[in-house]
Amino acid sequence: MPSALAAFAAGADAVYLGLKHFSARMQAENFSLTELSRLAGLARAEGRRVCVAINSVLKPGDLEAAGRLIARLERGPKPDALIVQDLGCLELARQAGFSGELHLSTLANVTHPAALMVARALGAARVIAPREASIDELRMLSDACPEGFGLETFVHGALCYCVSGRCYWSSYMGGKSGLRGRCVQPCRRVYKARQHEGRFFSCLDLSLDVLVKTLLSVPKVVSWKIEGRKKGPHYVFNTVAAYKMLRDHGADPQARKDACSLLKLALGRPAGHARFLPQRGEDPVAPHDQTSSGLLAGKIGFDKDGRPVLKPRFDLLTKDLLRVGIEDEAWHATLPVTRHTPKGGTLTLRISKHKMPKGGTPVFLIDRRDPDLARALQEWANRLERTPVVPEKAVEFHVALPKPVPSRLSSARGEKRLEIVLSASLPQGRASGEFVRPGTVLGLWLGSRTSRECSRTLHGRISWWLPPVIWPDEEGQWSRLVREVSRNGGRHFVLNAPWQIGLFGDNRNGMHFTAGPFCNVANPAAVAVLASMGFTSAIVSPELAGEDILTLPKASCLPLGILTDGFWPMGVSRYGSGGLVKAQTVLTSAKGETFWTRRYGGNTWIYPGWPLDLTAKRPELEQAGYATFVHMREYPPEDLHVRRSSLFNWDAGLL
Repeated sequence: MPSALAAFAAGADAVYLGLKHFSARMQAENFSLTELSRLAGLARAEGRRVCVAINSVLKPGDLEAAGRLIARLERGPKPDALIVQDLGCLELARQAGFSGELHLSTLANVTHPAALMVARALGAARVIAPREASIDELRMLSDACPEGFGLETFVHGALCYCVSGRCYWSSYMGGKSGLRGRCVQPCRRVYKARQHEGRFFSCLDLSLDVLVKTLLSVPKVVSWKIEGRKKGPHYVFNTVAAYKMLRDHGADPQARKDACSLLKLALGRPAGHARFLPQRGEDPVAPHDQTSSGLLAGKIGFDKDGRPVLKPRFDLLTKDLLRVGIEDEAWHATLPVTRHTPKGGTLTLRISKHKMPKGGTPVFLIDRRDPDLARALQEWANRLERTPVVPEKAVEFHVALPKPVPSRLSSARGEKRLEIVLSASLPQGRASGEFVRPGTVLGLWLGSRTSRECSRTLHGRISWWLPPVIWPDEEGQWSRLVREVSRNGGRHFVLNAPWQIGLFGDNRNGMHFTAGPFCNVANPAAVAVLASMGFTSAIVSPELAGEDILTLPKASCLPLGILTDGFWPMGVSRYGSGGLVKAQTVLTSAKGETFWTRRYGGNTWIYPGWPLDLTAKRPELEQAGYATFVHMREYPPEDLHVRRSSLFNWDAGLL
């Protein structure tokens, strides 16, 4: 709440926030419905807006609770918009009668122009653009926006190494899914790669600062977004104030200078422009530097009694918040400052023995309650206190789903299971024998090389897979490829973002569209939306727990498939590693876990050193009613020693 009030105090037109459930920041201090009711009422009285993020992937058992929550929002706080990732949320919002706007999160991966018309047709009013997009690509998206549709783009805040909605790293390592708001940020850790060691995947923050003025000329960019749902009021106030100054007075050199000074005081991470300027696009990584938030206040020392102390480089105020060390270090801790400590003074740190840091460990100031901000927050808190709470009403909600398809295949009816062996290239030599077995279909990642090398007579017999992400400047290439393959007889396409169906226009007769595993299909409501879009089957999210995987076919209105074995990528990124990690290089974590990378087009794919393997679960999957089984063929580096396989979250569960 203090951060939300700080945003309004600094001049924000809107805040976005998470609730106690279904938020993509579940570790944050999220809002109760009572708190939201009061804040939404205050926002309306002040001419501001509140957007609620229900932006996690929904498991099959989540639908009733999520739908009931949306119904309660509509009948109580009435936020201006919902920010959603899961297609099922669009359906739940419709059934719950939600009257506000629907915004598609970056996690929904709406990344190319043709996707916007598809999003609009599903009821969305706004798309939050990918953080990796350049100013030229934002203009392409703007030009493609339908009437009454808007873009929201991040201008400041944390960057993930992997593309939003295309990161399974934390989940693969132990069930804590970034798509469900529980990421443990393995990308921030130190890795070894041959002679190099560093934080190869730990990103600097994004800060467009003075470059933000170029967005004023992009007509459909209706909102500048500042990431900060786990940041304190000091960060929020200074960052919002800086960008408001740049928006309203950016032509004034002094205003630009003042805004940049405020951003330096915001206590964020080291920052850069990432790929915003296409001619100067850069990998936003600093492998040999720390990329944690805060201003360096000093380093740990010890007094004569062995107690840890800090001699700060600047005055520390009461209620300042300090962070000891970097987030992935064993002694990482956050501590409040209990008394004013002048520059060069001595502050004794209260640290538990099991987290005692070594001498020289850096200490950062990560939040500050300066007097002016405290007064502004108190003023807004008083207004909040005077705002009435809308009484909660009892809400009944039961999700309505289409009739499921029969969950059991019958050999008596001639129904067969389909095996898709997915490869990045046409198999050669002995490997080609796997694709000629009865009931086996060759799956190929669509590309200019695979479509060119494949005989036209085979196009209709191949399952063509589109990539997990298509960037705005790549859309023309992919549109040409799908037209070419379609002319040559291609009929089965696996789309790895539901919006990719927009690449096919209205000429879809005889086409068979499957929602691929990167669509993160995890519940029957999402399947129902896919069916309404023209999909004829779907491949479920491989990060689901076994119980959920076995439940889905019984409630699905489309035939379902599943990825059973192969090297499933932990993430897909548009960035490199600062030139230090080459493709096919084996990386090792501090715990001895191995990883490797491969470059496909303009993207980096990160793979674990051990493959997914659910083949032992095949009888259960067949019994549950799965119709398609996908075998992913990726060939790891020769120096990678594969010692085990993974069930992903089958037994561990998905939090």
